[in-house]
Amino acid sequence: MINTLAIAGYRSLRDVRLALGSLNVVTGANGSGKSSLYRAIRLLAEVAQGRIIPSLAREGGLSSTLWAGPETIARSVKQGIHAVEGTRRKNPVSLRLGFSGDDYGYAIDIGLPVPDSTMFGSDPVIKTESVWTGEKLGRSNEFASRHGPSARIRGASGTWQQAMTTLQPFDSMMTHCADPRQGAELLVLRERMRDWRFYDHFRTDRDALARKPQVGTRTPVMAGDGGDLAAALQTIREIGSATELSDTIDDAFPGSSIEITANDGFFEVVMQQHGLLRPLRSAELSDGTLRYLLLTAALLSPRPPRLMVLNEPETSLHPDLLAPLARLIALASSRTQIIVVTHAQPLADELASLASCRGIRLEKQFGETIIEDNERVPWEWPAR
Repeated sequence: MINTLAIAGYRSLRDVRLALGSLNVVTGANGSGKSSLYRAIRLLAEVAQGRIIPSLAREGGLSSTLWAGPETIARSVKQGIHAVEGTRRKNPVSLRLGFSGDDYGYAIDIGLPVPDSTMFGSDPVIKTESVWTGEKLGRSNEFASRHGPSARIRGASGTWQQAMTTLQPFDSMMTHCADPRQGAELLVLRERMRDWRFYDHFRTDRDALARKPQVGTRTPVMAGDGGDLAAALQTIREIGSATELSDTIDDAFPGSSIEITANDGFFEVVMQQHGLLRPLRSAELSDGTLRYLLLTAALLSPRPPRLMVLNEPETSLHPDLLAPLARLIALASSRTQIIVVTHAQPLADELASLASCRGIRLEKQFGETIIEDNERVPWEWPAR
């Protein structure tokens, strides 16, 4: 489980350090930084996939994702004595992301390239990376380090061994130095990060794949777009918990049940609702009902991830469905760490009533995202 999440220099997240639990709910007003927090976690996951630099490019490049305010905000500015003004920069331009748990921690520092003749001169580059044991980086517990093109790994004897000297500035050591012989810990951590799952903005419009029959194969992990919904639900029924699935549907839609039909290998969801003479096909379901089925398939996965992040799961849902959704999320959090980013205060209140839930409320001060009532979490960034 991730115990600490650290983000510095990303959009409004000038310097944020969060303590996480098994179930975490992130709330705040519009513009407080919830979406930035969600995207920052996704960027961390992209490191393990080897896509961190292209992902930043899709967001408009490093210059558009960096913290746009001054490097530091003086106390006199916060007290309203002086206005916000630009100051001379003391540290290099940097976007830093990291996390740590009971066993491993990881951090990456991304900066500006050295000007040269390449046409890719505007691409951000990876300056440093570090992997360590325990929750806080220190000189004695670091076992993998990258500076520029050079990456080193500490061997079993405690001595450093050179892993690479020609690492490209757009490549992470997590993808290029993870070796079962020399970098087994890197390999373990990389696979954990690749297992993180993100669900947001399921399509429920008329042309959504979830509304149409799809070829069905065993699907222990539903796709991010929910196109394999029927196969995912049938997989839960066969190798997951059919009882939990039935109870979840009945909790949200009393007296209702779902079935999966198969025609020449094409699977489709049909739902029998209380009072109707025939079941409704997925194409006939309301947006909110279909979205709830998608969330059910995601949260009851028979192959739960180490981390699942839900962004605005309440979209299109009737208020009456928020309490059942909170109970479904609580059930899933017993086997996977969950972060919920939500605008719906009733959903946040339902989750906050659980003893295992950690509430994280964001607010904006002078353009910077601040965590309300947040204790400063110990953290060290790797030096360039």
